[in-house]
Amino acid sequence: MAGGSAGAGGAGAGGRPAPQLDGLFLRRFLRLQAVLFSGWPSPGALMFLTLLCVALLEQLVIYQVGVIPSQYYEVLGNKDFSGFKTLTAIALTLIVVNSTLKSFDQFICNMMYVSWRKSLTEYLHSCYFQGQVYYSLHVLREDIDNPDQRISQDVERFCRQLSSMASKLIISPFTLAYYTYQCFQSTGWLGPVSIFGYFIIGTMVNKVLMSPIVSKLVQQEKLEGDFRFKHMQIRVNAEPAAFYRAGRVEHMRTDRRLQSLLQTQRELIGKELWLYIGINTFDYLGSILSYVVIAIPIFSGVYGDLSPTELSALVSKNAFVSIYLIGCFSQLIDLFSTVTDVAGYTHRIGELQETLLSLGRKKNDNYSEAKASWDLDGHSGEDPVPRDTAFLLEQVTLSVPSSGKLLIKDLSLRISQGNSVMIVGNTGTGKTSLLRVLGGLWESTRGSVKMLTCFGPRGVVFLPQRPFFTDGSLREQVIYPLKEIYPVSGSADDERIVRFLELAGLTDLLVRAGGLDKRVDWNWYDILSPGEMQRLSFARLFYLQPKYAGGHDWSGEDLAYTFLSVLDEATSALTEEVEHELYRVCLQLGMTLISVGHRASLEKFHSWILKLHGEGRWELTRCEKMKRLPAGERC
Repeated sequence: MAGGSAGAGGAGAGGRPAPQLDGLFLRRFLRLQAVLFSGWPSPGALMFLTLLCVALLEQLVIYQVGVIPSQYYEVLGNKDFSGFKTLTAIALTLIVVNSTLKSFDQFICNMMYVSWRKSLTEYLHSCYFQGQVYYSLHVLREDIDNPDQRISQDVERFCRQLSSMASKLIISPFTLAYYTYQCFQSTGWLGPVSIFGYFIIGTMVNKVLMSPIVSKLVQQEKLEGDFRFKHMQIRVNAEPAAFYRAGRVEHMRTDRRLQSLLQTQRELIGKELWLYIGINTFDYLGSILSYVVIAIPIFSGVYGDLSPTELSALVSKNAFVSIYLIGCFSQLIDLFSTVTDVAGYTHRIGELQETLLSLGRKKNDNYSEAKASWDLDGHSGEDPVPRDTAFLLEQVTLSVPSSGKLLIKDLSLRISQGNSVMIVGNTGTGKTSLLRVLGGLWESTRGSVKMLTCFGPRGVVFLPQRPFFTDGSLREQVIYPLKEIYPVSGSADDERIVRFLELAGLTDLLVRAGGLDKRVDWNWYDILSPGEMQRLSFARLFYLQPKYAGGHDWSGEDLAYTFLSVLDEATSALTEEVEHELYRVCLQLGMTLISVGHRASLEKFHSWILKLHGEGRWELTRCEKMKRLPAGERC
């Protein structure tokens, strides 16, 4: 499973290059920026423009505040009390304005973080939930570790770090240009050249120190996801682990992942130490450099005609200009530690984005876009075969995607209304794999698989071997997934839902849940037994039967559409008596069944038996037991 890949391999494991600050990083970063600034006037673009205006005003005020000390030297040197009072009033006003602008600067950065996280997360969700991309990513791909962590955690950290840098980055070109000009006016060409040379050397040194940190950060995030997944694995499987008395071994395995994570963190901290030494050294060297730049014209006699008071005021102003210019460069150098974090998250999110887009482009030619989602509006278009046909398989060969193991060879089959099929065979012969092909999750190695009806009401419903329940009320479990897609399926059909719960033998569940619409705070997997989970899945199946969908009553020609249920060992946790009753209700509701099972008692509910022998061999036979089923139990 890709989401829980273990191991402590480096970021370049599997033959992939280790993430670096290179052209690949730049391309991925620009693609993410295209998502954050998707158009004009997008919220992100408007806030970015507002931030630019606020930051420019802030810099104008900062300059005025910065030259006030030089003005204090002048009024104090001249003993100008009136000028002192005026200057103090101006200084207090500027400080209040500057504090307000700084607060707005931080406020806008925080709002940009929220907006960016919303845009990027929703974009990734749209790619992730497109068709069966999320299934392919978790089950069929092994090169993307912890996609859930990348979407939920890495995106959050990426947007937060980027928003913290935004103000400094957007204002840097303006401040550098303005203070370079002011520095040139004060010190001549020597000041700007010295400061720019200092910055270039600092950038080169920090680039060398940053390179190994990016790949190590990516590795750390992978191991963080693996460690979190291990705890989630124990939480989900707490009961089986307890039956196995597995506390000690899982303790050891969990600690092993923790130790691997902590070792990587120690290595990362060691590499960051040298980066911090470089950053701090350049910060303090900058303050000395500013006075060296100022001293050169003073000792060379350029300002020899000024009085001590005028010279003090000039030195104060020139010191502010030079120190601020160096401070601008120092800020950029200080950002290198943040840039390494952003680069690591950029590679992880960018890699996920590339994989999602790649999977989204791979479309199965045998399944149209309309068939890949729940169709609540009915069937359209002309079929090349009779309308009661659900699936048409022609010379289908099926192999395991990961290993290439041959499961089924040259299978031809037409599944139509009223002709239920039971799939049997030993473990590993391809029973569930065939259902995955019918459901569009896997592609056949060879041959044609055509789905000639739709998913959902009046179409096909799959009941997987492991039931799935979402968060929400009991009603939402029964009508899932119609709640979000077709909201009017709500309170109008209480009687139907209660009736189907009774048919599934879950009357007591209605009492335990406190009614259909009470919001429960429990995990459905924790309070339901395996048998109850399968019963609730059948209640959902009954609700989605063709005559009723989303509270609508279809009649006439609409009822000619095939309603087909695909059951993957959906009664394995139930007794034969309960299984018999649930299948009988399915047939009475007019369902055609494709069942995977091992019990011979299921044969009487099916017209055909497809037996898989493995290594490509299969056998299709007519089931005579269906004819002997009492008339009251048949469709």
